[in-house]
Amino acid sequence: SHQTQYGGTMQNQPQYQTKSYQAVKAATAATAGGSLLVLSGLILVATVIALTMATPLLVIFSPVLVPALITVGLVITGFLASGGFGVAAITVLSWIYRYVTGRHPVGADSLDQARMRISGKAREMKDRASDFGQQHVSGQQTS
Repeated sequence: SHQTQYGGTMQNQPQYQTKSYQAVKAATAATAGGSLLVLSGLILVATVIALTMATPLLVIFSPVLVPALITVGLVITGFLASGGFGVAAITVLSWIYRYVTGRHPVGADSLDQARMRISGKAREMKDRASDFGQQHVSGQQTS
């Protein structure tokens, strides 16, 4: 027997399909395709009929439905925003707690570096202001 590329023998794989097998495959495909086509047509007709019946009701109730939908949308947006801000606040408070208790949360190094830079700049500005004040005072006394 001959070996194939995948290790099986050629005798296990049919070299040709019989005509009756091909006819059965074609009939099965045609039946499945045809029934799906009929089903999609029925769904389209049902959708058109439902829209035809629902349109007058939507027009009659639109003065109530539109504000109700806007209100529901605003309420849902408010709850989602409130929940998001609540989660953000809890996350920030937990980060601050871990930072204060010395557990070194993510980003603490960046915060420490920024704090050191700000305090260094503040000290530098204080020194400059005191130097400027001393020069200003000594300049006034000499004139």
